[in-house]
Order: sequence, then C-alpha cells, then structure tokens
Amino acid sequence: MDPSRQPGTAVAIRREREWEDSTTLREMTGISCCCSFTLSARSNLATSWSVLGTHQVQTLKGSRLPRRNLVIKAEVKFVNSEEAKKLIAVEGFAVLDVRDRIQFERAHIKDCYHIPLFIENEDNDLGTIIKRTVHNNFAGLFFGLPFTKANPEFVQSVRSQFSPESKLLLVCQEGLRSASAAYKLEEAGYQNIACVTSGLQSVTTGTFDSVGSTELKDAGKAGLITIQGKISAVLGTVLICAFLFVTFFPDQAEKLFQLAPTS
Repeated sequence: MDPSRQPGTAVAIRREREWEDSTTLREMTGISCCCSFTLSARSNLATSWSVLGTHQVQTLKGSRLPRRNLVIKAEVKFVNSEEAKKLIAVEGFAVLDVRDRIQFERAHIKDCYHIPLFIENEDNDLGTIIKRTVHNNFAGLFFGLPFTKANPEFVQSVRSQFSPESKLLLVCQEGLRSASAAYKLEEAGYQNIACVTSGLQSVTTGTFDSVGSTELKDAGKAGLITIQGKISAVLGTVLICAFLFVTFFPDQAEKLFQLAPTS
C-alpha cells in the first residue's frame, strides 16, 4: 500500500489540508457571487446595489488568498408628495432644495435648505459669451431659464451642513436634478436619501407650507411661455371678429379693403 495514502502520515495530512483550503476558497467565492446577484435589484420606488471588496487572507501554507465580502452601499427612495410630507413630519427628513437661485426665489418649501446643483454661469471667455447669448435669446427668452453650469462645490456645501447619517429629502422642479444630486451624495457616503418623483411641479397646492410669489408647481414657469395663452386668446378673438364681420357685412368689408393703401 502506498504510504502517502495511509491515514496519519505527514503526506496524507498535507494533502487533506490542501484539499480543505481549496474547498473553502471555492465556497467563499460561490457565496459571494450568489449574494451579489441576488441583492442587486432595481425598482420604481427604490434602488439598491452592492459592492464587492477584495481582502487578503492568510492561509495555512503562508500564501494569501482573495476573499470577497458583500457590502450594501446605499438606497435612494423615490416618493410622491404625500409620502414626502410624511417623511418630513414623522421620520424627521430635512428638505434640501437643489434648484437654481431664480426658481428657488419664486417659490420654495418653508424652512428648507438651499444648495443649488447648478449655478449661474458668469464666465467671460469667448465660448461662454457666445453660448450665453444664444441661450438668452431662445431658452432664456421663451422659458425664463438662466444660463447655468454645474456647481463644483455642491457636495462640499452639503457636507458642511449635514453629516452622512442625515436624512435628506431632495427636491427640484421636475425631478431630474434631485435624482442627479442623490447620486452624487450617495457616492459621497450619504445613505438616507429620498427624492420627490416628478419634482415640485407635481405637488398640489397646500401640500407644503411655501414661501414666494407663486405656487410651488408654477415656480418653473417664466418667460414668454407664461403669457402665450393670453396672446393666443387675444389673436383668436381678433380673427373670429374679422371673420364674422366679413361674413355678415360683406359690403362694408369691401369698402374697408378699398381704403387700405396699395403699393
């Protein structure tokens, strides 16, 4: 009989230890991969994901083998206006408004904090001047949108007022900027974050105590678009009156046309 196969010999003990080490490594790797696949999930109300970190473990033979640990990183909640109101009143969430200065001044939730994700771009290089001029004559003129750029100190400003354990309800006008801000804060270590789905434009009047010259849902409306309805109503009335006049008083209408100057 082969001596290496006899139980209790040095060779047999060494082989058993090597087999146990390799089996343990395969089990650790399989468990980590399985857990990572199971816990990685997305839904309409919340999004969570996991991160695998690699560490070194000392084995019996003196070599280092990789071990993967599963860590839950963060979760962002997306809620409607009524659920957001409960988060503030019951769970103690602080409201963080990430809109630009102009929309914030038009209307904002009472006692909220204001740290804009985008700030007005006042740079004076040639490229910025051209872009600002084009913007102000189109989007700025018709929709009242300021020419902005990303706030490079957004995360630092939040850190100066809130700890990573703080409960923050992020709000903006349409829901896009708050989602982007939530991603940045999640990367910075904040784990109790919620956003209002579709932003303040979906908030009904009276849901929150507000401060400003207009309703929260109308804070994003500015520029010519705010008077477009009135202009359309006036033009429509003039055209209808002209049509009725020509239809019922054709002789008088013809005389008026003859009085019109011709080139």
